[in-house]
Amino acid sequence: MIEKCPVYYIGVDIGSVSTKLVVLNESKSIVSGLCLPTAGNPSRALETGLLKIQSDIESSREIGAVCVTGSGRKLAGELLGADIVKNEITCQAVSAISLEPKVQTIIEIGGQDSKLIVIRNRLVVDFGMNTVCAAGTGSFLDHQALRLGLSLDEMSALAEKSQNPVTINATCTVFAESDMITHQQTGSGVEDVVYGLCKALVANFRRSVVQSRPIVSPAVFQGGVAFNMGIRRAFQEELGINLIVPERPELTGAIGAALLGMAEKPPGKSCFKGFSCISVK
Repeated sequence: MIEKCPVYYIGVDIGSVSTKLVVLNESKSIVSGLCLPTAGNPSRALETGLLKIQSDIESSREIGAVCVTGSGRKLAGELLGADIVKNEITCQAVSAISLEPKVQTIIEIGGQDSKLIVIRNRLVVDFGMNTVCAAGTGSFLDHQALRLGLSLDEMSALAEKSQNPVTINATCTVFAESDMITHQQTGSGVEDVVYGLCKALVANFRRSVVQSRPIVSPAVFQGGVAFNMGIRRAFQEELGINLIVPERPELTGAIGAALLGMAEKPPGKSCFKGFSCISVK
């Protein structure tokens, strides 16, 4: 009897800040997953990511489908020979529904954009996104952590300790930096400055992305910023509801893409060009 080789499904979420790749098995479990900087060179990021996930999976593999999403999805689709190309809203929704079938609200914050997705009966009924300003995104937090001489983990831990958060105007990075410098110069503790920053980001998200849209439980918080405990705390205080955070929140777009590939690819061999399909000199 010939043993059937395992079938894997690849999801790729390629953005301007980071590139995420996920491999799911037929049981929808993560076999391999990684997030690496796009660093202005999406082709190289894809090449690096493919080689890494190739080393993580069995040699007797069959690729059932490849699905790509993110701002660079068209380029990635052509380079990889993707079977399916999907937008980020759909992929984030599919990932959240797989985690919490009754989800009604998705908050997703990545490196350069932030989204609110409204779900009813497992369908997207509305969504909002940030404008061109990055003041409510991960890059904003990265920039402020660098200015304060903190790692993101240190920033997250400090925010949890805050008792008297300062008020910071986060409508843009210039205003935020000015307020942070003023508070530091007047003796505010770094933990209160950091948590004030978290609260400002959440207030900015509510004003510019949520607007009048309803925030209803169950709510899932996705994207790399969901690792930040200060942001989680600020969201829960601002919205008055608990947030469900996936184990790998930074990979949810890629997970959703892989799940869509599994569900939607037509019968037949995958169009995937192979793990060595990209060679950047």
